[in-house]
Amino acid sequence: MNSIIDKPHLIFLPAIPIILLIGFLSGDSILDFNIADTYYVIASNDLSKFLAMLFAIMGLGYWIIKRVNGTLSVRLNWFHIGLTFGGTIIALILSQFYRENIMEFEFNNGLTLIISLVILITILGQIIFPINIIYGILNKKNH
Repeated sequence: MNSIIDKPHLIFLPAIPIILLIGFLSGDSILDFNIADTYYVIASNDLSKFLAMLFAIMGLGYWIIKRVNGTLSVRLNWFHIGLTFGGTIIALILSQFYRENIMEFEFNNGLTLIISLVILITILGQIIFPINIIYGILNKKNH
């Protein structure tokens, strides 16, 4: 586990083919959600490509910092990995609880709010990535 925290690229880069495979296997499925009477519709395949690109950028960023002997913050690594993967997994699990019955509309509204908050926290947590990269560049090891 320490190697993942010391070398975060070891979790981001291998996740890319998994994300792409999930998107490919999802076929023509879509992700739709309602916020303030507006429906947002995203194809699962497009979402997986977007996430794979983001993970590639993050993985390569962390890998480059390690290659130039930069020192990343262990605490920031924990927060970034936890928010990125934890938030994604929690949002995916919560999305499975949607109810199809029209009489349970209020339940789905509450669930949408919770999922939206989890995704917002996950997105805001991505601010940690550039902060950690800058920290790694400024605290270069002298070998």
